[in-house]
Amino acid sequence: MRRFTHIALGFLLVAQTVVTPTTMAQTAASQTKQEVLKQIENVNDHWQSHNTARCRGFWDNAAYFTGNQEVYALTGKQAYLDYAIEWAEHNHWKGATERDKSQWQYKNYGEGMQHVLFADWQICFQVYADLYQLEHRAERIERALEVMCHQASTPERDYWWWADALYMGMPVFTKLYNITHDSKLLDKQYECFKWTDSLLFDTEAQIYYRDGKYVYPKVKTACNEGKSFWARGAGWVLAGLAKVLQDLPKESPYRPLYLNRFKQLAEGVKRCQQPEGYWTRSMLCPDDAPGYETSGTAFFTYGILWGVNNGILSAKQYKPTIDKAWKYLSTVALQSDGSIGYVQPIGEKPDPTRTVNAQSQAPFGTGAWLLAACEYYRYVK
Repeated sequence: MRRFTHIALGFLLVAQTVVTPTTMAQTAASQTKQEVLKQIENVNDHWQSHNTARCRGFWDNAAYFTGNQEVYALTGKQAYLDYAIEWAEHNHWKGATERDKSQWQYKNYGEGMQHVLFADWQICFQVYADLYQLEHRAERIERALEVMCHQASTPERDYWWWADALYMGMPVFTKLYNITHDSKLLDKQYECFKWTDSLLFDTEAQIYYRDGKYVYPKVKTACNEGKSFWARGAGWVLAGLAKVLQDLPKESPYRPLYLNRFKQLAEGVKRCQQPEGYWTRSMLCPDDAPGYETSGTAFFTYGILWGVNNGILSAKQYKPTIDKAWKYLSTVALQSDGSIGYVQPIGEKPDPTRTVNAQSQAPFGTGAWLLAACEYYRYVK
């Protein structure tokens, strides 16, 4: 008993040791796949035991469920699948529910049921499509096909006017294409992406602005009045492109543009990582909103890991980035009870007035962490 007490105290002292970038990277290299898997399951179990699946299908919750789907794909645990199905059934396999197509909206932010074409109400279709692929039940994608095929038939191109939409809505088209093989879905996806890319991609910094309001010089940072890029906004894009590339047919003529932007954005992201492994909310100016932030960091980590795991990004070039990022995610963002902290609350910019600490938690932050962790599991040799 005395020996066990000494061992326990020793572990406690180790846990309380100040973590530096060097020790973080060393610990990252020493983790086994089973240790990472245990962390993944602890985080997902904690979330599901503390949060009901009977919640709305809007982006904040749906982003968690995209992470849960990845965990289910990795583990095959029935409880994770049941949780997703309960959520989907609670929402009747729909996003926004307005039936009259003449009332469908997207041009302004909206949480109402008429914002059917607003991508924040479409991310749930990603999960429904994944669940359909597991069991071909028509009701699982009936509403998704109604909405997205209608959108594909319209002349408008400006559906994705903010960066987040490239995660929320863009991957839905690829997933539904792989079910229907309807080429107009990929055509529309490309047409809309080109419009967004021309508006928000900064070729010099190789990063996407959050939306048109923030394009330089409309907003300037405190650092030499430079360009303002929001980490979670750019994170949505890198993660969204990874999802699209994963599902897009290799022979697609649209693949080169997505692939080029994915690589460029990864380079831009890599350059502004903090020494401790995280990315600050204002990517090029930590002074704008200093301190840890998990959601943007997790989406960047997921995207970079996916790129390395699929031979798109150089494993050697990105190893230091991955090591530091994972150690932040596994030793700072991950709390002892399995929760994920330091998540910036819902917003659209690097906002220093919003508190971000270990108790700052959100479904989208946990979902992003799970996506990154699953890719890290595949990355560990």
